[in-house]
Amino acid sequence: DSRYLSFNHPSSHERPLLAHLRFFPWVVNESYFKIWRQGRTGYPLVDAGMRELWATGWLHDRIRVVVSSFFVKVLQLPWRWGMKYFWDTLLDADLESDALGWQYITGSLPDSRELDRIDNPQFEGYKFDPHGEYVRRWIPELVRLPTEWIHHPWDAPVSVLQAAGIELGSNYPLPIVELDAAKA
Repeated sequence: DSRYLSFNHPSSHERPLLAHLRFFPWVVNESYFKIWRQGRTGYPLVDAGMRELWATGWLHDRIRVVVSSFFVKVLQLPWRWGMKYFWDTLLDADLESDALGWQYITGSLPDSRELDRIDNPQFEGYKFDPHGEYVRRWIPELVRLPTEWIHHPWDAPVSVLQAAGIELGSNYPLPIVELDAAKA
């Protein structure tokens, strides 16, 4: 229970519960942080989630996991930045729950996933949003993109992108980082 852990570990909103992650070399990159907040990462499910968060102050639990996992495991930004942004933006923000949720994503809790287990936002998109309805709702730039390419527009043929009115790097961003590079 988050309240129990927070009561017994009052610094859990400031530092990892597992000591070996206290000195993890997070990437301090304000530009990546801004791009993530704006929903301009080039990964449609992540971008849709961040745009929904800004517009409504709410995210489905599964999307919270996707965007926070991308934040710490792909961009390797300091988890406290993401936690603070959620705190400032979510209507249902809860310090104990949010702090431990972010710690879970980073692998900082005894029962959490390892930090090196990266959730692929493309595959998560196919599971969570197989027809692309969620992505299309929050990313109007991709509304005409065929479902086959909705979670990975960078792989779509140029002719498909042109027919959908998309110019990657212009009206929708190229991926901010490559997932394979993030795993290295």
